[in-house]
Amino acid sequence: MGLTVREEAIWNELSVWEKKISQYESTDLAVLYDKWLEMTFSLLPEKTKEQFFTKLDNWLFHLHAIVQSSQIQLDARERILASARVFDEQITTITDLNQLTIDQLNYIADQQIAKHRLYSFTQGGASGSGGLLLLGGDIPAMTVINVRIVQLIAMTYGYEVNTPVEMMLALKVFHAGMMPKRLQGAAWEELIQEMKLKEDDYFYVGDEELTNTSWMEQPLKQLLKAVAISMFRKKQFQGIPLISMAIGAGMNYQVTRNVSEFAQKFYQYRYLYEKHLQE
Repeated sequence: MGLTVREEAIWNELSVWEKKISQYESTDLAVLYDKWLEMTFSLLPEKTKEQFFTKLDNWLFHLHAIVQSSQIQLDARERILASARVFDEQITTITDLNQLTIDQLNYIADQQIAKHRLYSFTQGGASGSGGLLLLGGDIPAMTVINVRIVQLIAMTYGYEVNTPVEMMLALKVFHAGMMPKRLQGAAWEELIQEMKLKEDDYFYVGDEELTNTSWMEQPLKQLLKAVAISMFRKKQFQGIPLISMAIGAGMNYQVTRNVSEFAQKFYQYRYLYEKHLQE
């Protein structure tokens, strides 16, 4: 069964986007930053680095499970199903969603994405206006928001995220979406190959490593954002720290924009590939 006209148009858009990220060229500053980051982590003992990234991976695994089973996520799951039943009243499970057209799924996903970009914008603004407690909770809050939107996008396109294989794929999508643009092309290729070659629909077989030195750029940017917010917080207009709020809101929005865009592209690709193109 071939692609419809609309599906082919979206497939072509995906191909253009895929080519764009694969050909993204690093700036001299980005190359210099990569070398500095690599050199900094190379000063740490190998065992210390291994323990650090292992603990970070474990934290992300547990966070994914907590978010996935939380009541707010279960409620969102039901809202996705309710939205889908507007188009097809026979839909009762997440896997039934792949019966909808790609445009219908995009519409539902776009609703979730818009909400979470707003959440990130608001969270960033709050971190830029509040005290140390709000600023200190910014990175955990942003991680939850972005793990959550990847899960919701996955569910929208018909993939439950409560099995080992889907959990790992969702986490790897989150990981890739958080990476700098210059590294997303390689991460995309790895994800597509893993999707095509996965051996089991339930158990995960493959590399379970998520975080590494290159992934640390985004958390470090968030720390630099906290420093900038602290510097500009005292510059207020009519009692409101507008500059620090703008820094926090703008950076957080951009992170969620990047993660949600990458996740939607991946699950669009997977939907079209598995429904029409898989041999």
